[in-house]
Amino acid sequence: MPAPRALGERRPLLPRGTRGPRRWRRAAGAAVLLVEMLERAAFFGVAANLVLYLNSTNFNWTGEQASRAALVFLGASYLLAPVGGWLADVYLGRYRAVALSLLLYLVASGLLPATAFPDGRSSFCGEMPASPLGPACPSPGCPRASPSLYCAPVLYAGLLLLGLAASSVRSNLTSFGADQVMDLGRDATRRFFNWFYWSINLGAVLSLLVVAFIQQNISFLLGYSIPVGCVGLAFFIFLFATPIFITKPPMGSQVSSMLKLALQNCCPRLRQRHLARDPQGARLWPDQRSPQPGPSPQEDIANFQVLLKILPVMVTLVPYWMVYFQMQSTYVLQGLHLHIPNIFPANPANISTALRAQGGNYTIPEAWLLLANVVVVLILVPLKDHLIDRLLLRCKLLPSALQKMALGMFFGFASVIVAGVLEMERLHYIHHNETVSQQIGEVLYNAAPLSVWWQIPQYLLIGVSEIFASIPGLEFAYSEAPRSMQGAIMGIFFCLSGVGSLLGSSLVALLSLPGGWLHCPKDFGNINNCRMDLYFFLLAGIQAVTALLFIWIAGRYERATQGPASHSGFSRDRG
Repeated sequence: MPAPRALGERRPLLPRGTRGPRRWRRAAGAAVLLVEMLERAAFFGVAANLVLYLNSTNFNWTGEQASRAALVFLGASYLLAPVGGWLADVYLGRYRAVALSLLLYLVASGLLPATAFPDGRSSFCGEMPASPLGPACPSPGCPRASPSLYCAPVLYAGLLLLGLAASSVRSNLTSFGADQVMDLGRDATRRFFNWFYWSINLGAVLSLLVVAFIQQNISFLLGYSIPVGCVGLAFFIFLFATPIFITKPPMGSQVSSMLKLALQNCCPRLRQRHLARDPQGARLWPDQRSPQPGPSPQEDIANFQVLLKILPVMVTLVPYWMVYFQMQSTYVLQGLHLHIPNIFPANPANISTALRAQGGNYTIPEAWLLLANVVVVLILVPLKDHLIDRLLLRCKLLPSALQKMALGMFFGFASVIVAGVLEMERLHYIHHNETVSQQIGEVLYNAAPLSVWWQIPQYLLIGVSEIFASIPGLEFAYSEAPRSMQGAIMGIFFCLSGVGSLLGSSLVALLSLPGGWLHCPKDFGNINNCRMDLYFFLLAGIQAVTALLFIWIAGRYERATQGPASHSGFSRDRG
């Protein structure tokens, strides 16, 4: 039976025959998946080599400063998700929120290619200040003056706007796509989320294979122009598919009601002031009051209780996100200090004149190691959807979403442990003065003779952890929320993953202070005097402790939802 139409809801404009509804619903879902693939291609095109871009001679940021900026951008792209969701719920609706977010995305992404060439950089940032000349440092332990970050206000403002646009697309396009296939049944919605995640990683593959190679070996100007083109194409496809979309009007947000309820429970004085302002309404029972648009007070209380149960589960997943986002920041920085082989041997006989003019060889982009993570997801998601889950379900061994999330946290722990062991081995070569000089882009790195391929296990483990932690986490946030709060709780889920990225950035900043493990001389971004291995082991310890806490909280949650409360009215209304 089709879902009831909400007031102001617009159904597809195109005519449909007997088989039309399913065909047009699938076409609308496919359009959403294509838009998501292109948006993610643009996002990874920006994020994959952001550390290398800021660490280049264009800006001369140190490795720690570039990693911190990358973590801030990644965190903002998740942390600001509730903002876009709130605007869609209250003012815009999901369709207009996605369209306007893609337009902001298009404008903000143009800042990076604009700063990739000298004239554009000087227009936005001014001239780069010259390094001050001074006497040499008399002793190895003397403090060094840290130069101010060139173009930091412009770049951080652009990255935050880009993060806002990406987070708004993320929070609204997910639910908007689910709206398109909702009439096809619950199983269609579940499978949509699987293929939505698959589209994310397909976009990442296209971006990493092409964009990362161009950025590292040819030109950051061309490399950062491609994401702008991807966003422009996504915007065009989204507008072109408008006639087949189901669009729903803004229905209001429960954020204000939740905040009022929480403040009244925490601060009885606020409740007394409210009663003093409305004494007549205070004497009436909820059923006797005049009907108001939006959820009733009873629904507010029930939804608030659900939020109190779900929130601790999602909060204990934050340290996992701290580990997860290392693959786009410190893992990249570590890879730049391992030996990266050339794709072509030096001056081979069959190399073209153009290649020889550019230096004779190309190095493998360090960001390509992210493909190990992405390929695992691309292979395992269809395998899991069509084979593993069905087999486990037939044998009645299919684990719950919370059990999968705990397993994912274990694989994340294993990934950061492997990264720490590799960093110890890298530093062993460095301390014995066994280094190789390699030029990546315009920067010369003193790398250990260990091959960068040794990073593959840590990327593979992160990919497996993503299958078990991230996708079930998305399903948990969507399925356990009451229907009237699905958008809000999905926004909270993405927001908390952004909190994990920002906590990782804060930890890097703290450990980069004098005396910290990541404090080392600013020798053109090299990290050979830092103890990043201890940073990885610290993350592993945090992940291990919170994984145990997660198992305890998840166990309590499952016991509570299996009790009498699970048969209440608000539980039956879950999507």
